[in-house]
Amino acid sequence: MHSSLLDRLRLHGYRLTAQRRAVAQALDGINVHMTADEVHVRAADILPEVSRATVYSTLHELTEMGEILELRIEGRSKRYDPTTSPHNHLVCDSCGVIHDVQHGLAPLELPLSETHGMAVRRAEVVYHATCESCLAS
Repeated sequence: MHSSLLDRLRLHGYRLTAQRRAVAQALDGINVHMTADEVHVRAADILPEVSRATVYSTLHELTEMGEILELRIEGRSKRYDPTTSPHNHLVCDSCGVIHDVQHGLAPLELPLSETHGMAVRRAEVVYHATCESCLAS
């Protein structure tokens, strides 16, 4: 079941200024993976006076809170994902489109001998591919 970022923030008592609300609304949806600039454009459609600095600081704050994920995919600008439940990503190496990959497989487990004494919290898998549109062109 999809729970909007705005709903999650309200549930946790996050102080929602008009600017923060616009950023949360800009990130609403399923399979959302926007750059900070894309979030700013969409937030400005909702609230024209929202500044780029406010969007960047809000994205940083939401990432630190664990309410959004910051994706760092090699060769691409950072992207922000409001889906925080465990999932992986499928990326077209040509055009950069990103899709969430929900799978029923058990999480990848790192053998204890390979953890070097670290406590593993999560694993990220990025599948690299070429989308149908890029294959057709």
